Amino acid sequence: MPFETELYAPVKALLEAQGYDVKGEIKGCDVIGVRGDEPPVVVELKRAFGLGLVLQGIDRLAVTDVVYLAVGVWPKNLGDVKKLCRRLCLGLMVVTPPRVEILLDPVPYAPRKNTKRLGRLLGEHKRRVGDPTQGGSTRQPIMTAYRQEALRCAEVLIGRGPMTLKALRAAADVPNAARIMQDDVYGWFERVARGTYGVTPQGRQGLERFGWKETAA
Repeated sequence: MPFETELYAPVKALLEAQGYDVKGEIKGCDVIGVRGDEPPVVVELKRAFGLGLVLQGIDRLAVTDVVYLAVGVWPKNLGDVKKLCRRLCLGLMVVTPPRVEILLDPVPYAPRKNTKRLGRLLGEHKRRVGDPTQGGSTRQPIMTAYRQEALRCAEVLIGRGPMTLKALRAAADVPNAARIMQDDVYGWFERVARGTYGVTPQGRQGLERFGWKETAA
């Protein structure tokens, strides 16, 4: 891994080849390139990508929109690093002397909204009953709308016995009961006859795990 000072000469040569007058360590900036009346180019050098480098880059955006982060090793999770830099309007370089590879230029970020993802997000919010999972939870299963619907199906089937899909949809108020039965993600259901389903022992255990009591059936 090269030292930060070893990154300077290749970056300087790259910018000078593009007509910039380049100087190092100007008012805390590692590299500054000036070309006519254009906004200056600022490059911050670090041996490896990290939060400190990102914070430096953000600070330099107060003086120019053309800020690059230059590192001496390829970042891990490169896709995530590029996404972060793109969102922050920062450029990204990898310097392996004497070579400089520009991975990203600093341009205004204009994200395209993912309408399918937004639809799934709002659909989950609408279908989920109440607010059963505290934000930030990591050590317990998330009570998704799908899990809530599966629990309702299991509770109805224990209380009334095996049912047809049509009857189960109505009794549990779960329009997608057929998909829940057929996918059987949790191993809670079994087909006992054509189009008729019941609950497995795992289904009963699942209900108990999430607070169901035998007397509630």
